[in-house]
Amino acid sequence: MKKGLLILTVAALGFTACNGGFKKGPAGLLYKIDNDVKGDSIQEGDFISLEVVAKTEADSVMYSTYELGKSTQTLVQKPAYPGDLFYAIKMLNVGDSATIKIDLDSAAAKGQPRPQNIKGRYIIYNLKIDKVIHKDTANQQAFQDAIQAFFKVEADKAKSLESGKIKKYIDDNKLKVEKLPSGLQMAIVTEGNGEKPVAGDSVQVNYTGRLTSGKVFDTSLEDVAKKENVFNPGRPYKTLDLIIGKGNVIAGFDEAILNMKKGEKAIVLIPSSLGYGDRGMPGGMIGPFTPLVFELQLVNVIHKDSTATAAPTAPAPQK
Repeated sequence: MKKGLLILTVAALGFTACNGGFKKGPAGLLYKIDNDVKGDSIQEGDFISLEVVAKTEADSVMYSTYELGKSTQTLVQKPAYPGDLFYAIKMLNVGDSATIKIDLDSAAAKGQPRPQNIKGRYIIYNLKIDKVIHKDTANQQAFQDAIQAFFKVEADKAKSLESGKIKKYIDDNKLKVEKLPSGLQMAIVTEGNGEKPVAGDSVQVNYTGRLTSGKVFDTSLEDVAKKENVFNPGRPYKTLDLIIGKGNVIAGFDEAILNMKKGEKAIVLIPSSLGYGDRGMPGGMIGPFTPLVFELQLVNVIHKDSTATAAPTAPAPQK
């Protein structure tokens, strides 16, 4: 599950003009400030936290902080050229929300790579600036301390909400779960009729990982990837083959498989203490104190003393 995610990685893209009350800036920049809060504008080097929804011209959501349940944070970079996304952000202030259209053809003309698998000419951003910490050149330590304090508050908030997110998912989906001593919760969907694996056995597993919002962040199933708009043509879609119980995956994934029989399907709720903990997945969509939901199918078990060739360890879902 080392999947990157679109945060501001397409930030250095150009924009184009359109109707509907948009203002045009340099290099075809098109922007509309939907809620204008008076104050100091954002400057290069400032720290910002913002809500982001990135959509295609066909209104297909590529990335949404609302779906992920966590905002995006970044340091404001120097614009790659006048008219890119950071250029537009610098016209905003804390509390502002804006709609910005990116013209991929104009961006390509400025030497910016076109994102793969994007049909149409535009990417549309809806932004809301939640927090701004202005760069303090005279006191860099105070600036860093303010950023760390912000992350501490956000982590404490996520921690306080975690158990409620798990309960709501169980209630909303009417799951009948068994809670294990570790805090892992399992709902058997289809009973298996084979043996359970033990630590050191090789297993083959189909999986789909979700946030409690329902957002899929990874799957081994191609049809699910396409349906959930996370399909990556550059990766193979097949069972996850690994040696179980050896810490090759997050602890909750290990424990769930060790409690399943061959052929079994289950929905597993993994608390952050058995997932990515208080740090989350760096650079990924899984934030601190984020519970995870896995739909698992234990396809095959090869015992470690079997003469059959053992399955290799796999890189996902990693610790």
